[in-house]
Amino acid sequence: MTVPARPLVLGGIAQAAVLLLLEATVGLGAAGWPAGIVFAAGTWALLGRSLKRHHGHRWGLADTVTFGRLILTGGVIALTAAAVAGDTHHVALIALAAVSLACDAVDGQIARRTGATSEFGARFDMEADSVLAIALSVYLGTTLGWWAVGIGLFRYAYVLASYPMPWLNGTLPPRFSRKVVAAGQGAVLVVTSAGLLPIPLAQACIAVTIAALLWSFGKDVRWLWRQESLRREIPWWSGSLETEPAATV
Repeated sequence: MTVPARPLVLGGIAQAAVLLLLEATVGLGAAGWPAGIVFAAGTWALLGRSLKRHHGHRWGLADTVTFGRLILTGGVIALTAAAVAGDTHHVALIALAAVSLACDAVDGQIARRTGATSEFGARFDMEADSVLAIALSVYLGTTLGWWAVGIGLFRYAYVLASYPMPWLNGTLPPRFSRKVVAAGQGAVLVVTSAGLLPIPLAQACIAVTIAALLWSFGKDVRWLWRQESLRREIPWWSGSLETEPAATV
């Protein structure tokens, strides 16, 4: 199995360029550089591994846009680490995060219009969203209190829970409310990080978003548990389990 090396190489150059540009304009400090380098190394290793698993996947324009979002998020992570260390560069961080979030709707549209939707692309997009969310939630923790980090932890808590409970890895049906909650999470993170709201209102928005995420993840977990319960009740000789229609969720 071969991994398309060109996107990884060009992405690495682009990530280095983003970090160097930030260093030249605002400075990354002693904490920003290690965070940016570790993020880049981990991202490239995981992406290469995923491409090997999906060896039939053809890299397309939508993947390039998602990769660009992830590269911008690398800059956000470097600036977040600098902020935690006490060296905040607010405007640069929000600018990178806002562009990354704005491009979130672009990659999906490109994939659908070009007929290039894939399991790899959907997972790539989801992980790019999750990384930006955890970076911004940590940044919010420096101003709103560390409880705000909870808004970015849901995806990773879900992944950890799936190891002892593998049924959580089941395929979920499409649900519009899930997309609304995810979009709202990104918007709230950027707006509150930008300091556009008074602190009490920003904290209220974070609390409401955490409640919405609890509801959304809880709904998915409940659906998967019902499917798992049905699977366990049906005798092994009865054949495969039919999944619940998406319209019922």
